[in-house]
Amino acid sequence: MVEKRIDISELKKEGDDVINDLIKFLEEKTESEVEKKVDEITVRSEEKDFPKKYLRVLLKKFLHKNELKDYYRVIGDKENILKVKERKISEEE
Repeated sequence: MVEKRIDISELKKEGDDVINDLIKFLEEKTESEVEKKVDEITVRSEEKDFPKKYLRVLLKKFLHKNELKDYYRVIGDKENILKVKERKISEEE
């Protein structure tokens, strides 16, 4: 069984609707079991092993589709963990 995790602790600020849409999006694209925990999403697949890079691309597509790419980015955290991190936006006065 292959298991990849996504840290969504900062993305939770956008609300439960965005998180539920992300879960549905990942289930469609990876054809895997997607489970939500407190601050993370776990993607499990018994048959297919998909690379971490593929999951990163899917997360970027989701952020772009929902017009969130200007506010969030996807970074690799630890082995088999990706993190959706809030961008630091400098305010110009």
